[in-house]
Amino acid sequence: MAIPSIFLNFLFPPPQSLFVTTMSVIGISSLANAGYMEIKGKHMQYSKFLNEGVAKKENGVKLSSRNGMLLAYTPAFVVGLSSLLAFPDQDLRFLLLASSLTVHFLKRVLEVLFLHKYSGSMGLESAVVITSSYTISTATMIYAQYLSRDLPNPPIDLKYVGVGMFLIGIVGNFYHHNILANLRKEGDKEYKIPQGGLFDLIICPHYVFEIFGYVGMSCISQTPYAFAFTLGTIFYLMGRSYATREWYISKFGDKFPKDIKAFIPYVF
Repeated sequence: MAIPSIFLNFLFPPPQSLFVTTMSVIGISSLANAGYMEIKGKHMQYSKFLNEGVAKKENGVKLSSRNGMLLAYTPAFVVGLSSLLAFPDQDLRFLLLASSLTVHFLKRVLEVLFLHKYSGSMGLESAVVITSSYTISTATMIYAQYLSRDLPNPPIDLKYVGVGMFLIGIVGNFYHHNILANLRKEGDKEYKIPQGGLFDLIICPHYVFEIFGYVGMSCISQTPYAFAFTLGTIFYLMGRSYATREWYISKFGDKFPKDIKAFIPYVF
């Protein structure tokens, strides 16, 4: 995979790995397509979008939302933790990347167990797709970093910028997840229009901060794969944010403030 020379100021050269190159192409294309499908009304079947945009499957296998999300996040957390235990003597960049991935998914698991209030189900097919995406991308990001260990470092070192962005992302994401969790009391299954924080400007600020986290991890890594996966994640979450705003408008009508945008305040 050839990279224009200007980008080599910020990136490691691509490793000589057909697997990593293939996963880079698959990652960005599949996530971008998933984001496009969200805009077109064909949604991943979880949360408020269960049975939205598809024919309802009465006999389809469903998991509780809590179990589905635990299934989605736990394997990726195990991959991250295992890499730290299996490769303890790697350089600082590798340890920062593996640690950030581990912390990211540990936070998600703890939120599922102790923070979020769930009211619905999750289609098994969607659970398998999401689990596979998180697990394979985490393993590939770590593997690509391992393959870069003997390559020359990029002239511009972004790893400490990446640590800062990752911390901003993880704190901002948790803050807005906490707002969502406090919208409903235990046992309350009705959706409400979120308020507070950046919810007064965009409908999914937790997605924006998730992107901050992934951009941060990409800057820590500085591998082409990490940036390719992050770009795909941006495309997907933009599409999901657009679909979420449309869902709120359809459910709440004139009660939903029209100046709350999908993804970028005052713009989109």
